[in-house]
Amino acid sequence: MRIGIPREIKIKESRVALLPPEVRRLTAAGHDVLVEHNAGLLAGAGDEDYAAAGARIAANGASLYAGAEMIVKVKEILRPEFAFLRPDHTIIANLYCERDRVMLDRFLEVGLTAIAAEKAHPQRSGNSPLAGEIAALEGLRLVLLPHGGTGRHFMRHAGVEAARVIVIGLGLAGRGALRTLMSLGVSVVGLDHNETTIARARLDWENRDFTAAHVDTIAQHLPEADLVINCVRWDKSRSDHLITRQMLSTMRRGAVIVDVACDRAGAIETSMPTSWENPTYQVAGVTHFCVENLPSAAPRASSVSFADLISTLVEPIANLGLAGAVAAEDWLGKAVICHAGKVVSRRTATLQKLEWTPLADALAASAEEAR
Repeated sequence: MRIGIPREIKIKESRVALLPPEVRRLTAAGHDVLVEHNAGLLAGAGDEDYAAAGARIAANGASLYAGAEMIVKVKEILRPEFAFLRPDHTIIANLYCERDRVMLDRFLEVGLTAIAAEKAHPQRSGNSPLAGEIAALEGLRLVLLPHGGTGRHFMRHAGVEAARVIVIGLGLAGRGALRTLMSLGVSVVGLDHNETTIARARLDWENRDFTAAHVDTIAQHLPEADLVINCVRWDKSRSDHLITRQMLSTMRRGAVIVDVACDRAGAIETSMPTSWENPTYQVAGVTHFCVENLPSAAPRASSVSFADLISTLVEPIANLGLAGAVAAEDWLGKAVICHAGKVVSRRTATLQKLEWTPLADALAASAEEAR
């Protein structure tokens, strides 16, 4: 298969989807890999490193898309890339089609196959721990007075209490945030809905200034918080929120919310995605930081973990084809969003109010047409 790795064009997106070790495995298996010029430069991989792994270097995005059947990216397909798409393309990337109807409509119009990397991790999640770690650092920076924060120091000093932080969601991203915060001596409240997760967190950090509690208690903790880090992805079909606009009035003036999930009006009612160029905005005196691509701030580490994840999608599909890969790895089918002009993800179809076609039926229909 001809596999293309383009340079990311999203603002301040510095990661690359696959690194030379993954490319070497693909070329050794007989696949033809194209890498756009300087695609991996900020992640520490130059064109010469990809060439040594057996890849060919494409001069620009247009030539890469033209020469590849499979496109492997970190972030979604952006509007300038729409013209490059073909029906025989398989796109593998973080797509979030539930919140981008324009991109989804373009996929359906072209008739390509789209696979969402964010839905494909059976046991792990690409850059989630790193996103939590960066969220903690950015949040503590914003708490400092020159950035409009409460001015609390992140650790206890001269008898003055440390900054108080709430981490919502104690999964991979939340634990990444906790690891950073605990190492700095911050006072933390960790909230989750799962009692086993809460008990585990208590055990892991029992000798620190840490309180673990059910997320239903969030309202009683907000008035003391200098920083809230949300690591909970919100079901798009829900209309409720963990922190409502009204609840912001109970928070300290200068308090900060860092939303790792970046769901518009999701767990945080007042959240909306931002970029590294304009990362913050204020609502009711509370600073919101909702940068969508947090891990891109550390492209070397985040590219390694993302490449490790996405290669579990790329290699089976490249080696076996989509139908064969889905038959061999049943979890993989849950990541397929659309195929041959049909929405095959039931959840995406429901949220976007589109007709749903089972993946098996869409694959059978395209196989019949190919005969």
